[in-house]
Amino acid sequence: MYSSFNPERPVGLMDFVASAKSRIQEIAPEALSQTLDARRSDPLIVDVRESSEHEQGHIEGALLVPRGILEAAADPAYSKHMPELAAARERPVVLYCATGGRSAMGAAVLQMMGYKDVLSLAGGFAGWESAGLPVKREARYV
Repeated sequence: MYSSFNPERPVGLMDFVASAKSRIQEIAPEALSQTLDARRSDPLIVDVRESSEHEQGHIEGALLVPRGILEAAADPAYSKHMPELAAARERPVVLYCATGGRSAMGAAVLQMMGYKDVLSLAGGFAGWESAGLPVKREARYV
């Protein structure tokens, strides 16, 4: 998408999301839940929302990697990478955000970085909650 930059024809957020979604695969909340329950695979679940969103509730066991640092966290050549994510290039990785836009863009980026099996949670965390699936809520200290 960066190679198609044209200052006379700017793009918006939904253009980035649509472009990403045309290049990635999504997984429905129910299908992810069944995969996790059946332990058919061991996907790394990555929450690309901001920490304040994650604190309000998240999928149990999700690794918090805000979208703004995803590339740095995933790149083992970067000194401040996140070892668990950087080591997951051959492992299934499922990203989610609030509604599915940030996670779609993140999934496209991880694919470009060489990750083999990346999915975005369709409908994001909102879809997960709407399906009545379990949400981890942790105590917050003020």
